[in-house]
Amino acid sequence: MSKNTVKAYQEKIDRHHLDINELLMLEDNELKAALHAGSPSFKDTRYDDLKSQLDYYLKELRRVGVTRKLLWEEYRARYPDGYSLSQFYYHLSQHAHSSKGSLPLEHTPGEALFIDFAGKKMKYTDRETGEILEAAVFVACLPYSDYGFAMAVESQQMSEFIRALKVCLKTLGGVPAVWVPDNLKAAITKPDRYEPSITRAMEDCANHYGATVIPARVRHPQDKALVENQVKLVYQRVFATVRDRQFFSIHEINEVFVERMLKHNQTRMQQKSYCREERFLAKEKPLLLALPEQEFDIKYYCSLKVASNNHIYMGRDKHYYSVPYKYQGKKVEVVYTRNIVEIFADTERIAAHIRSKKQGKYSTDISHLRSTHQHYLKRSPQYYCKLAKDPTLEKFFKLIFEQNKPPEQLYRTCDGLLSLKRKFELQHFKKACQVAIDNRVLSYTFVKNTLANKTFLNQEEEQYKPFPQHNNIRGKGYYTQASINFNIDE
Repeated sequence: MSKNTVKAYQEKIDRHHLDINELLMLEDNELKAALHAGSPSFKDTRYDDLKSQLDYYLKELRRVGVTRKLLWEEYRARYPDGYSLSQFYYHLSQHAHSSKGSLPLEHTPGEALFIDFAGKKMKYTDRETGEILEAAVFVACLPYSDYGFAMAVESQQMSEFIRALKVCLKTLGGVPAVWVPDNLKAAITKPDRYEPSITRAMEDCANHYGATVIPARVRHPQDKALVENQVKLVYQRVFATVRDRQFFSIHEINEVFVERMLKHNQTRMQQKSYCREERFLAKEKPLLLALPEQEFDIKYYCSLKVASNNHIYMGRDKHYYSVPYKYQGKKVEVVYTRNIVEIFADTERIAAHIRSKKQGKYSTDISHLRSTHQHYLKRSPQYYCKLAKDPTLEKFFKLIFEQNKPPEQLYRTCDGLLSLKRKFELQHFKKACQVAIDNRVLSYTFVKNTLANKTFLNQEEEQYKPFPQHNNIRGKGYYTQASINFNIDE
């Protein structure tokens, strides 16, 4: 140690009246703190003013167009005797790097699946129009083995996100218990550090597979550092290798992803004695939850009002679906998938239909209608013959429909006859119908007038009367003889 250094220490001890014996009892770090209290600049009153503003300056730097020099100029406008530009930069940089550090995390095999979308997109050409289209890239990885999965999809919308997630789980051959997505719009409706709101579709999907969704914290990429790194590896091992290749469909892109990601997972990792696939197959795949037998379908939810015709209108498909008529004018909850439409009232399912996309058409369950409406829809010649429940009236209906007229013109005649059947005695009604049949007057008005005037009572049934017995009656033999013999009695 040089003489001047010893002299400097001696001056500090004398100036602060320190006891050498006490100093000798201190540990090295304590002794250093006692003799090196820090840079004099931190005792400067200017630093106290700047320190209170450093968090604000770092926050402002995230805004578009804000630079350090602009902030320094604003700082000097308020504090003309403040730090120079270089000192301002230095203290700002020191404060920015005084972070909390990071903690290496120990991941449990098969427990979590990190999910994200790559910032860059793959491009392909539409064969018919020649238009250049972009495909989003879904990326996921298992943090324990760093086993990666990537897939191109049309967009980051919910349906495409869920489809990619289903393909990912099918590729893994099992389900990790915890899903950790970034704050994607398809997965998270309201990002929050403590209680983020998960989309209904994401929640339904997780429930279907028996998993739990725990989103990463907002603006905390270290929570999902492995999938962020996986995205970089996808850029290097997929994007870069096909940068000059022209694709004509998303299917072609995904064929490349399958090939390159397999190679990526089978590549030996640096400073490791294994590859990602080996570690995944040995340690993680046996611990994954089993895939459910039935594939998940996204459920969409909406609240609709039942119209006076006891149908709801699905604006997405421009189609109408029937609801039991007692719910007319009430609000109902509609849950629909790609194939099924279910309607609920007070948590009770009151209707279900096969989803149809025929615009302006109706899907109607006849049992949902009033009896009068059911009768109207069921009308047919066979329906009326079955409704007659009487041989005479059934015969009358058959004769009515044998006329050379459209059946729709004859339905009201049949309705009128059924009304007369309910109003008059059955025996009288049957006699009136029989009169109409005998006279071939196939009219509701004729039967009505016959019943009102009781003219059917005048129709006496003809009694069979034998011919009188006398000699003037010629029999069969008379007309069959070859020649006629006139026998004249004398």
